[in-house]
Amino acid sequence: RYQKGQPVVVGTVAVETSDYISKKLVAAGVPHEVLNAKNHYREAQIIMNAGQRGAVTIATNMAGRGTDIKLGEGVRELGGLCVIGTERHESRRIDNQLRGRSGRQGDPGESQFYLSLEDDLMKRFGSERLKGIFERLNMSEEAIESRMLTRQVEAAQKRVEGNNYDTRKQVLQYDDVMREQREIIYTQRYDVITADRDLAPEIQAMIKRTIGRVVDGHARAKQDEKLEAILNFAKYNLLPEDSITMEDLSGLSDKAIKEELFQRALKVYDSQVSKLRDEEAVKEFQKVLILRVVDN
Repeated sequence: RYQKGQPVVVGTVAVETSDYISKKLVAAGVPHEVLNAKNHYREAQIIMNAGQRGAVTIATNMAGRGTDIKLGEGVRELGGLCVIGTERHESRRIDNQLRGRSGRQGDPGESQFYLSLEDDLMKRFGSERLKGIFERLNMSEEAIESRMLTRQVEAAQKRVEGNNYDTRKQVLQYDDVMREQREIIYTQRYDVITADRDLAPEIQAMIKRTIGRVVDGHARAKQDEKLEAILNFAKYNLLPEDSITMEDLSGLSDKAIKEELFQRALKVYDSQVSKLRDEEAVKEFQKVLILRVVDN
């Protein structure tokens, strides 16, 4: 087809495949263009020339979509644009996009897809079954055209599309969970921002919950490792550095450790509040404290 001047578009699934075919064409002395993610900046120019007489274009499924390839002068008489697919894509939609490059708007054209049992799609779905059929028919080295093979490929594509649909559905369900959590956080933030009350009970409850999670999270660790982890948490999050030591917690049960940390944290909080000038300043301090914890 190249020898008679008919323009050819070779569609590939991956950039690596397009590079491989490009090297083969270079070795054969066939001038061509490669359209993939590596040279997307020349996409419009490559597509504009793809329908000209003698043009050979290699394109991946990630490039060149949504633009008509206009046929050059004398190309209609040669049969129009010839589209060759090196393998079938996981999605029938992408196959149809590639196939639809030829014969657009009444122009002549043709398309041909090639399959191998080593293609990713065939490996994932049914290649062993088809390989067994071909071996029994002694057709292992022959090229075949068969409606049965076409149906097998389409069935494999439908399974892939079904799997992809299930994946998207699951991701959407995860997103629903995140959306609900965001709405809860936004509601809590709004309640804090607009509150005209003493927020000390909420702050005390947050401190108690946080201490409980930290202590319970290290309950199964060795005693020394547990106490060291709890002390590090207390020093960097609750209490002034060096205000608590390993000896202060040694010999205490987990429940007693929680209560000890909680009481010390309350003293630090009360000390900070006592420095504020009036009730309004206390409320503002409480709001800032809660919002910083929630946002971080």
